[in-house]
Amino acid sequence: MKRPLPVTIIGCLFVVAGLIGLLYHLSESPLDHWIVLIAIVRIIAVVGGVFLLMAHNWARWLMLAWLAFNVVVSAFHSLSELIAHVVLLMIVGYVLLRPPTSKYFQSAPSE
Repeated sequence: MKRPLPVTIIGCLFVVAGLIGLLYHLSESPLDHWIVLIAIVRIIAVVGGVFLLMAHNWARWLMLAWLAFNVVVSAFHSLSELIAHVVLLMIVGYVLLRPPTSKYFQSAPSE
């Protein structure tokens, strides 16, 4: 089955956001004691985005968990950041869990 366009867009956005975030944090504060955790979170976005593009079902759940984690983290920041992450989680969740997209992930080769 051909990859749905929304999956392509979301997968690419996760890859780009993960890479940009990783480069930003490494250049901004390479000696920060949180940098390892931040780098892991950003690398998870890249890996999840790549495997999302490759139709691995676990990757869509990883990306939803990644976004949910970001909702929790943003709860400690501003209200506008929290709202933005909640809306993003809802949109991505809707796209990745609706029937046509689910069919795409189920038709992928076994993992």
